[in-house]
Amino acid sequence: MEAHYRNHGGDTSFSSLRAYLNSLSDTPSRFSRRALSVSTSYDEMSRVRAVSGEQMRRTLRWYDLVGLGIGGMIGAGVFVTTGRASRLFAGPSIVVSYAIAGLCALLSAFCYTEFAVHLPVAGGAFSYIRITFGEFPAFITGANLIMDYVMSNAAVSRGFTAYLGSAFGLSTSEWRFVVSSLPNGFNEIDPVAVIVVLAVTFIICYSTRESSKVNMVLTALHIAFIVFVIVMGFWKGDKKNLTRPDDPENPSGFFPFGASGVFNGAAMVYLSYIGYDAVSTMAEEVRDPVKDIPMGISGSVAIVIVLYCLMAVSMSMLLPYDLIDPEAPYSAAFSKTEGWEWVTKVVGIGASFGILTSLLVAMLGQARYMCVIGRSRVVPTWFAKVHPKTSTPVNASAFLGIFTAVLALFTDLNVLLNLVSIGTLFVFYMVANAVIFRRYVAVGYTEPWPTLSFLCLFSITSIVFTLVWKLAPSGSPKWFMLGASGVAAIVIVQIFHCVVPQARTPEFWGVPLMPWTPCVSIFLNIFLLGSLDAPSYIRFGFFSGLAVLVYVFYSVHASYDAEGDGSLDFKDLESHEGINRILS
Repeated sequence: MEAHYRNHGGDTSFSSLRAYLNSLSDTPSRFSRRALSVSTSYDEMSRVRAVSGEQMRRTLRWYDLVGLGIGGMIGAGVFVTTGRASRLFAGPSIVVSYAIAGLCALLSAFCYTEFAVHLPVAGGAFSYIRITFGEFPAFITGANLIMDYVMSNAAVSRGFTAYLGSAFGLSTSEWRFVVSSLPNGFNEIDPVAVIVVLAVTFIICYSTRESSKVNMVLTALHIAFIVFVIVMGFWKGDKKNLTRPDDPENPSGFFPFGASGVFNGAAMVYLSYIGYDAVSTMAEEVRDPVKDIPMGISGSVAIVIVLYCLMAVSMSMLLPYDLIDPEAPYSAAFSKTEGWEWVTKVVGIGASFGILTSLLVAMLGQARYMCVIGRSRVVPTWFAKVHPKTSTPVNASAFLGIFTAVLALFTDLNVLLNLVSIGTLFVFYMVANAVIFRRYVAVGYTEPWPTLSFLCLFSITSIVFTLVWKLAPSGSPKWFMLGASGVAAIVIVQIFHCVVPQARTPEFWGVPLMPWTPCVSIFLNIFLLGSLDAPSYIRFGFFSGLAVLVYVFYSVHASYDAEGDGSLDFKDLESHEGINRILS
């Protein structure tokens, strides 16, 4: 059996140039064997995790996860997102937009929670997709997710310079220097951003527990500043601003732009809730995953919903919606009030703390994603190693930290709104599909095609709804097509719910109202994907293409060798996982 996996002479694919060239000639057959090969939960928590050598220490409790979730979600972007969505789309009803977006984020968080409780490893979405749809889809989504993390973290660290400068009345030009020989967009050198990234890298390498403590302190300070801004808004604000614009010719009332404005606003502010996914990568370091993970993920999302809604009301009371500055709503509102200019500095300091917490949580998450991708052998196992003294993935943390620092040093990236892009939304979409597939399909016991057909049909219906919403001109035909698409989607879900039985019941914690809850998440993520601009899709296609090349020229051969020497095993071990409620 061993010879089947080896090249001539028993060499591995990378033992020599000749062996590698022989392996490349076998790429089609290896790809067909490995691309859709799925792992099992048992393997992920035993044999695959053993690749790291040392184990990550279980030191986190539910309150650590709540702190990490809040820190990951509440970044500097919320100070901008609220103003843009209110001024351009929702008006005072922005609070309703935040509530709707928060509910949808909670539904998506439920999908992550079910997987994280069932599979408490550090791989997050990569592991969830790998045990459901196979190695190749997991690698593509994982690679895009890591690139999004790295680029967003580089942008966040440069944003720290801008916000800290505004807090002390300093221009960014005093923190950065220009190298004229470099091209535009890469010529503003930011040493402060590099120092911040390297400092955070050192913290996350030193100890996950200590990282949680640092995050707790920074998050508490950030929340204190947010509460201060909320209180100031309620104190200085006027309830009349909730229904009356400054210009009488503009639409008035609490819903000046109607239902469409509320939902367009919800689509924009939904990105403010992104960050809870990084908490799922901490599952391997949680003392009691069954109890702590649901409380940590859901609790952090619930708290952030309340804070965001209060911030939205506070801002709407400060100024009529048509006077709100979409780029700096809070700072501009207080700067226009005599004697309250100092509050703008408070906003800058609070945003700086928010940047640090979101950066810390995101860098914790990206390192753990890379660690588990290394365990699966699709990247070198060097990334998977856990340090025996710190019990952290030091290699992955240091490599990605240095990579992020280099980008932050040279590259001018937009921090304010696009902290998360198409890759992250695509992963959320995949996880929601995966949780349905895992519930309704048990390999070797049930036929997968009814579930796959349902997922494809529901996604197509959601795409049609999104295209009509974005492209069709206003009028009765548009609302008819939207209504027809919505009814069709509901009918499709109901038929599937009645006809196809669940193949397994979660042993510890499961998404409620299956399959409706993940279907709402699927629809929302498709809707948001439709709102992104063309450059986002170009970048997604570019990085996906790079990931495909890496998989074809390295990953498929490395994992093929690992299967040959017994390091990876893809037998059906569902019964060993304790999932024995197979329906006849």
